[in-house]
Amino acid sequence: MEYYLDEYNQMSKTRMSLVMFQFAIEHISRISRVLKQDSGHALLVGIGGSGRQSATKLATLMAGYDLFQIEITKNYTAVEWREDLKRMLRKAGTEGKPIVFLFSDNQIKNESFVEDINMILNTGDVPNIYASDEKAEIIEKMQAVAKQEGKKLEATPLMMYNFFIEKVKQNLHVVLAMSPIGDAFRNRLRMFPSLINCCTINWFQAWPEDALEMVANKFLEDVDMTAELRGHCVTMCKLFHESVRQQSEKYLEILNRHNYVTPTSYLELILTFKDLLKLKRDEIMSMKTRYVVGLEKLDFAASQVSVMQVELTDLQPELVKTSKETEKLMVQIEQDTVEVEAKKEVVAADEAVANKAAAAAKAIKDECEGELAEAIPALEAALSALDTLKPSDISTVKAMKNPPSGVKLVMESICVMKSIKAERKPDPGGSGKMIEDFWGPSQKLLSDFQFLNSLKAYDKDNILPAVMKIIRSKYTCNPDFDPNLIKNASTACEGLCRWVRAMDIYDRVAKVVGPKKEKLAAAEAELSIQMEKLNEKRAQLKEVADKLQALNDNFDMMVQKKKDLEANIELCSQKLERAEKLIGGLGGEKDRWSEAAMLLSERYHNITGDVLMSAAVVSYLGAFTVDFRQECISEWHACCQEHIPCSDIFSLNATLGEPVKIRAWQIAGLPVDSFSIDNGIIVSNARRWPLMIDPQGQANKWVKNMEKHRKLAVIKLSDPNYVRILENCIQFGQPVLLEGVGEDLDPILEPVLLKQTFKQGGVDYLRLGENVVEYSPEFRFYITTSLRNPHYVPEVSVKVTLLNFMITPLGLEDQLLGIVAAKEKPELEEKKNELILESAKNKKQLKEIEDKILEVLSSSKGNILEDETAIEVLSSSKTLSEEISAKQVVATATEKEIDATRNGYKPVAVHSSILFFCISELANIEPMYQYSLTWFIDLYLKSIGNSQPSDDLQERILILNDHFTNSMYRNVCRSLFEKDKLLFSFILCVGLMKGKGKIDDDAWRFLLTGGVALDNPHANPAPDWLSDKAWSEIVRASGLSNLAGLFKHVRENTGLWKQVYDSGIATSGTPWRVEPAGRFRSHGRSALLASR
Repeated sequence: MEYYLDEYNQMSKTRMSLVMFQFAIEHISRISRVLKQDSGHALLVGIGGSGRQSATKLATLMAGYDLFQIEITKNYTAVEWREDLKRMLRKAGTEGKPIVFLFSDNQIKNESFVEDINMILNTGDVPNIYASDEKAEIIEKMQAVAKQEGKKLEATPLMMYNFFIEKVKQNLHVVLAMSPIGDAFRNRLRMFPSLINCCTINWFQAWPEDALEMVANKFLEDVDMTAELRGHCVTMCKLFHESVRQQSEKYLEILNRHNYVTPTSYLELILTFKDLLKLKRDEIMSMKTRYVVGLEKLDFAASQVSVMQVELTDLQPELVKTSKETEKLMVQIEQDTVEVEAKKEVVAADEAVANKAAAAAKAIKDECEGELAEAIPALEAALSALDTLKPSDISTVKAMKNPPSGVKLVMESICVMKSIKAERKPDPGGSGKMIEDFWGPSQKLLSDFQFLNSLKAYDKDNILPAVMKIIRSKYTCNPDFDPNLIKNASTACEGLCRWVRAMDIYDRVAKVVGPKKEKLAAAEAELSIQMEKLNEKRAQLKEVADKLQALNDNFDMMVQKKKDLEANIELCSQKLERAEKLIGGLGGEKDRWSEAAMLLSERYHNITGDVLMSAAVVSYLGAFTVDFRQECISEWHACCQEHIPCSDIFSLNATLGEPVKIRAWQIAGLPVDSFSIDNGIIVSNARRWPLMIDPQGQANKWVKNMEKHRKLAVIKLSDPNYVRILENCIQFGQPVLLEGVGEDLDPILEPVLLKQTFKQGGVDYLRLGENVVEYSPEFRFYITTSLRNPHYVPEVSVKVTLLNFMITPLGLEDQLLGIVAAKEKPELEEKKNELILESAKNKKQLKEIEDKILEVLSSSKGNILEDETAIEVLSSSKTLSEEISAKQVVATATEKEIDATRNGYKPVAVHSSILFFCISELANIEPMYQYSLTWFIDLYLKSIGNSQPSDDLQERILILNDHFTNSMYRNVCRSLFEKDKLLFSFILCVGLMKGKGKIDDDAWRFLLTGGVALDNPHANPAPDWLSDKAWSEIVRASGLSNLAGLFKHVRENTGLWKQVYDSGIATSGTPWRVEPAGRFRSHGRSALLASR
């Protein structure tokens, strides 16, 4: 099962967090067996949230079938329904794919849907669902299917269509998820018998105890708590679930109000507990840490004061000593500076002479280098040319038998340069003379392996003048001695030609530069002598300068030491001042912070139980009235205290409430009573969107005022474009109020209510009908209904957080007091409202300032006394806090004075509140008798304006009460049946008397019920006119404190009581003529009325 669940969650966009306990495994197994049967269909009966759809989806995956569900939109009609059916039937029939059709009763927008389902279950077809062309297409496809499967069927339309129906029956499995709540289920079963005849029925009962325990253990396994505490929490969760189920039965029996407890409610309890526990633990620990760090900083500042005072005392003598040493150094530095300056002047004079000699030498050197610059490039080019020659090039020249004239000419010049003599040979021209021939020596020269190296190493600076004379007279002036011409004869000789020419140029330049080099050598020798003297004096100067520098360094060190001491003294003084500021400003907070840290430690210890209780209230108790809610909380708290750490007195406000936020809610119109505040806390902490039962419009008013600044959108289900407005608000994070809903919600809202978001590209999206919209985390959704006692079936209640927002006496009294005070003392009420706003603003600012102070203290690194900015922020914040606190004290005192005057009219508010709840009870007599709070307040305002004025407060109160009672009585009686007017008068009279404490509750309860019947040991004294039943009730009435001994008085005065019995006063309205004696006068009549 776990494997298939993991596989489903990997494939589906919407994950299912299921716990595979025995109960769930059994249901999934049953559904799986049904799906594997031929024409297997299932009817799953259970309340919403019992797991019917989840079990079906998992069983479908296990079987390897496709799941088909319709998507309800606002405009989903029978036409779209038929199209969905055709698509599903074609997929099962023509494509042959096994399909599970999951259909729930909350998708039934038209009863014709159930009729079509009935036909599919019975026959596998819906009559006349296909048009002619669609039917022809199906028949054509079925012919291909029949041929593919080897079926030998007649190719008639009827046979092919029957084959199609057969395939549908084979592949289609219908699973119906229906709730047994209400009459609709019974009526559908009677009208469509195939729902029973063709389906296997599987009842989803309430989860057994082991299932509840396993689910709680599974979800709480990752919560940081001991195994023992986790076990107690699981036990409490089971207790919550079972006790609310019993309380819901009692709620229905006493008040005729429905509330359902489902497995979804249980899951919401656990998930809410996990979320809130982590949130509150982190919040409390963060607050405690800030207080503790703040206290540590204050303690550190206090401990540093004495240390810094000692340090300041020790630093003063050291500063004086350092100052004296610095002054001595200053005198010596002045003396040494004079000596250094004298040395500097001598060295400067010698340096000038040396610089002059150096300049002359440099000028000669530059001139030599300039002239050599002409020859050097040519020489380098020639050497480069020699580098390009290879031994093979030399061998080629050497091997020439009859070399060209250019080659001979070049080689002759080489021989001359190397002082090699020519051979004397006869002139080949036949002149008979002997000529000089250099080719033979040239070949010998070329045969030398070191030939090229000898040219590169040629002593160019010592060439014989006779050699250069021959070269210049015979070769360099010869136009044929041109490297470019020689190149044509031999590339090797070209390089040798260039070398000879370079030697010529270099020699010419060297002859000019030579004398200058000698002059340069003399100048450099002179410069060397001057520099020796100069360096000697420079060394002397350096020695003196180093001594002076050492003194200066020492002086700088002493000055720096002095500055550091002064800075330390200054810093120490500033720290002392800051410490005094810190201790003076925040020292008064130390006790309060210490107490707060201690309370937070205690709260952290108790938070598990408090949050568990709070999660139960948020998840289960929203729909209950104040009495039922308090009864549950008292029972839970007593059980919780036995095993789980929790506060001695549980309060949802103390655990989850934020005073600043609650004050803002009250300014926005939330009633001031604790029941309404708890409702506000449930709205802000519930995981599901709230659906508020709001017959008096209190929640509507509150939400509109609270979310006005966020551009609240108000919609109704009857609005034609409400879906478009909802889409925009979801996308842009605006709040939405859906008001005036009935007992059913539009199915298109289901994805919004269940928050069925999915991630795509790291962004949350939600499918709303046919559209996919981006889901903003800032989106808020509120739903209100004006129905007084709506019946929300589990399919609706599991998707929302139901909240009973009916007004309470205390909340109504506060509103009515505000109204009468505003009419009677408008300037006081206006001032009161201003003070409320100012007080809320002051408290918010004080909270923010304290948070800022603690934040600065906790975020400051190292020594807080060295952080001037932090101290300034703390000082200014504390000053501002004191100013605001002073204002708040004045405002609170003024508010108390105003409240004292304002509360003078409280009897009017109490009286009027009683009247409203009296007329509210009329709906129990006749549903038509319902009166809105708006109408009541309008009548209340008119009565205040039309009543007789009076300066005397007590007289004015009596006038207002009498006038409003009379006005309301006349207006209500106008709308009552004649038979109910007397009963209304009685209800009104009893209500007012109870409000004044003039009716004993036990006597009133006895009048209504007659007491509990027990055996009567006292004999009937007058059986002729007094029945045994009436006598038994008189005896039981004698047990009341005000009627003690009544039965004895009746037994002893039967004649007198016979006259009372026969008088008929109670029904005729005639004056009371016969009075029983003493204290039985009024209560005796009541008892006698009860007995009759």
